[in-house]
Amino acid sequence: MTMRSPISPRLLIACAAIGVLFGCSQGATSDTSSRVTTAEQEAVTLTLLAHDSFTPTEGIFDDFTALTGITVRVVRGGDAGALVTKAVVTSGNPEGDVLWGVDNTLLSRALEADVFSPYVTVHRDDIDADAVALSPEGHVTPVDSGDVCINYDKQWFEERRITPPLTLQALTSSTYRNLLVVSSPLTSSPGLAFMLATVAEFGDEWSQWWATMRENGVLVVDSWNDAYYGHFTASSDGDRPIVVSYATSPPAEVIFADPRPSEAPTAVAALTCFRQYEFVGILRGTKYESAARQLVDFLVSRRFQEDLPLTQFVWPINRTANVPQEFLDYSLRPENPLSIDPATIARRRAEWLDTFTEVVLR
Repeated sequence: MTMRSPISPRLLIACAAIGVLFGCSQGATSDTSSRVTTAEQEAVTLTLLAHDSFTPTEGIFDDFTALTGITVRVVRGGDAGALVTKAVVTSGNPEGDVLWGVDNTLLSRALEADVFSPYVTVHRDDIDADAVALSPEGHVTPVDSGDVCINYDKQWFEERRITPPLTLQALTSSTYRNLLVVSSPLTSSPGLAFMLATVAEFGDEWSQWWATMRENGVLVVDSWNDAYYGHFTASSDGDRPIVVSYATSPPAEVIFADPRPSEAPTAVAALTCFRQYEFVGILRGTKYESAARQLVDFLVSRRFQEDLPLTQFVWPINRTANVPQEFLDYSLRPENPLSIDPATIARRRAEWLDTFTEVVLR
């Protein structure tokens, strides 16, 4: 799908090329203010801070650089939780220019710390309205969505003729003792999303669920990577056939396998899913705010969004982007995922994390 456009010396032709890349229209006059001059473009290298799971196609920014003169340097900084923590500490004096990967479970923390400089992208009308509503003033821009869910190893359960757990309540059964591994909400973005799923499901009784799960042998590790590739039976030599992962993990298991299986070796318990939105934001204090605005526009453009499903296994937030059939074939998209209003998360996140620590980790 990559289309490379030669740079024209004519300003009007260059402007038209930029319009193709960013989806500008005659009515998008606000985009003009975000353009940098030719002299500025030659000197600008933007640093895009991202979590370790940010793995777009190599060379994806080449078209952007060819049309704008802006170079993009990607710096990965661990899990989204660690990324946001560092952004909060350096608020106003950032280590980069744009941050990819803050999600709706961590967004309030970043907004409270005044991490971002507001910008409304020219693609706003193409973005999922539910995601836009989470940051209506444009402090951040939605870039993708996904669902954190219970995943299980189908073969493990089939061989033992055990019915896999399809609800959060089912996991408390002694049938699933010592079978679940989760990443900690203190150090992991999907871990935090899963803890919030239990709050959404059980309300005031959520901590009792975790107390029961502790008695039932739940294993809590620091990161998703450790949980999935260190303990989950479908992807490691571990002994845990149930893991907290994503509803889009099954297509990854198929697409990365050699040879590819006819069906995914893992499955998702749809009733356990918590909807997660990721955002990109311009870091307050950047020296290149105009250039950063152009990068945000590119990241939510159809060109970049269509790269997401098969590289990062998330759903594009731009509704005009096409989703590959092989991604659709193996992905699950819950119709009624669990959710909590970000304002409520902001107000009670610290309390909930303290409770989790007391009930599960001590």
